[in-house]
Amino acid sequence: MAALIAKLIASYLLGSVIGSLLVGRLRGGVDIRTMGSGNAGGTNALRTQGAGFALWVMVIDVGKAVLATTLVAQATLAGLAPEPLSPQAVALACGATAIVGHVWPAFYALRGGKGAATLLGTLAVVAPWSLLPVLLTFAISLVSSGYVGLSTVLATATLPLFAAFATEAGTDGPLFVFGLGMTVFIAYTHRSNLARLRAGTEHRFEKVMLLRRRSGA
Repeated sequence: MAALIAKLIASYLLGSVIGSLLVGRLRGGVDIRTMGSGNAGGTNALRTQGAGFALWVMVIDVGKAVLATTLVAQATLAGLAPEPLSPQAVALACGATAIVGHVWPAFYALRGGKGAATLLGTLAVVAPWSLLPVLLTFAISLVSSGYVGLSTVLATATLPLFAAFATEAGTDGPLFVFGLGMTVFIAYTHRSNLARLRAGTEHRFEKVMLLRRRSGA
């Protein structure tokens, strides 16, 4: 158990490295938490700083999940007994902790992003086959509604559904539990988006709305 705790702490600290704030510091002290929606995630980076900035943000926020679910999760810690969990469960636990670190980063006064990019990085390593339904749901929702937050919540909700039918033997247990937890967690981190959606004030990404007529067209 001590080995698992050490790995979760290391994963949290990795998650606390926020791409937008790191790139912003390298770009002369830009803090996108003072701009746009005030969020430190990739969407706000794209809206306020452009595609190049946002790309590096995504590379960092996805990459830290990759490191947590591989380098950290698979590490052998001298003097500590191995975890009483499957390798998949350990990797998902490390990924989940990195996501928590992204949302509440130790290095940035607990003000981070909303966890979507780090979630994608976790899935890319642990369950790459699950990316198809997740990304497909996101794309369909985005091009039909224009709401990034709503699309992210709906896409995450497909994960436990996918896990329930992922194997011939039935539910993929660790992935199913991870998917359920992330569905609730991502809905929570996007609660302000959902509140604005109910109020009719949520920002729409109209440039990608291919399935309905754009406003004013």
